[in-house]
Amino acid sequence: MQSFVEWVASTRVSWFMNDHVWVWPATEILHFFGMSLLIGTIVLLDLRMLGMAKKLPLLSLHQLVPWGVLGFAINLITGILFFAGNPYRYVHNISFVLKLLFIFLAGINVLVFYLNVFRDTESVGSGDDAPMSAKIIAAISLFLWVGIMGLGRMITFMDDTF
Repeated sequence: MQSFVEWVASTRVSWFMNDHVWVWPATEILHFFGMSLLIGTIVLLDLRMLGMAKKLPLLSLHQLVPWGVLGFAINLITGILFFAGNPYRYVHNISFVLKLLFIFLAGINVLVFYLNVFRDTESVGSGDDAPMSAKIIAAISLFLWVGIMGLGRMITFMDDTF
């Protein structure tokens, strides 16, 4: 692992992230923008599946998913840039490791939703309740994404804790 971290720290990407005063803050702005797209989409869908805003058909809200995917892509790219900029900060940081675990679990949760539950939610119209399986997945999703945001914020404060 140490040789990988040393290699990442020696790349041009790492140099670029650290040697231009504007790059890190610009990357943070992009990361926040991506998070807004991602979390905005997830929260709307999950809260609707949990029973809020029942006047909205689920399929209408599902049309926002490409914006959430765009947000995730932006966050993935900017997250890689952060890691490249200071791999020593992240590799031994318990908050970072837990954040990656939560992202992995959120990915599994999305797969379970689309492989097993989504077809049951396509017909959920205005005023209808989502099936219990969708509500469980929505609650897990909200828990994981709130955790991801919290753990991401804690990375700054938990240096060298692992």
